[in-house]
Amino acid sequence: MVTRAIERLRQTDWRIFMGSIITVLWLIAAVIYIRGGNFNRATIYDIPLEDIGSFLEGAFAPLAFLWLVIGLFIQQRELADNTEVLRQTSIQSEKQTQAIAATEMNARQETFFKIAESVKGQLGGITGMLFISCVGATEGQLVSRERISEMWHMLARRDDQVFAREFLLFDADAYGGYEALFYKTKIRRRHTENFMRTFDRLMEMARNCDSPNGIIAESMSQTAHGLLYNHMREHQPDELKVECAPVDTADYEKVFEQTRA
Repeated sequence: MVTRAIERLRQTDWRIFMGSIITVLWLIAAVIYIRGGNFNRATIYDIPLEDIGSFLEGAFAPLAFLWLVIGLFIQQRELADNTEVLRQTSIQSEKQTQAIAATEMNARQETFFKIAESVKGQLGGITGMLFISCVGATEGQLVSRERISEMWHMLARRDDQVFAREFLLFDADAYGGYEALFYKTKIRRRHTENFMRTFDRLMEMARNCDSPNGIIAESMSQTAHGLLYNHMREHQPDELKVECAPVDTADYEKVFEQTRA
């Protein structure tokens, strides 16, 4: 019980404690004043009511003012506490919003990577068909059937960029240049346009779920598919060109230059 009483005193605002002491002392002083003054020679019935009212007003006005001031200070403290609570709540809400946004972004990124795996396989198949159209039997079997069969097996083992790498290692001038490789015939043009359209959608998805530094889109562009896409855009005939910003493949291009050397 004593411990609880002490704990309650500690939790009590010091202003209330001080006000209580001053009030008690004031009342004691009032009693002493009444007992030592003219009131001991007169009864309350002999004093006019207006005088009693004036006395009580003068006696308790300081206490009323004291507790008014104490109440204002306490209210000010409570307002400050409420403001701090609201500020903390706002901070927590902001953190929760950021956490929700991060969770949503992670979910979108996970979904993108799952879709990207399928799209990469689709790009690999399109590139393989374009490769056969360029160097297969219809062009005099410029690359052996065994090599083409080996590359298709690599594609089946999820090496989605095997045909793209082969294109990039070509001496394009020996085949009439990249424009001939990609746009010489209707079927090559169809495969090329299909590849670019698919890669454009993939890059758009990457940008929509990317982090502020653009690392996902950048990683997608730094691939054999990204470099092949740039060659297709760069050597596109004028009548087929459309507005499209090329992707940055500088780092990957350096690797292929070293490989070719």
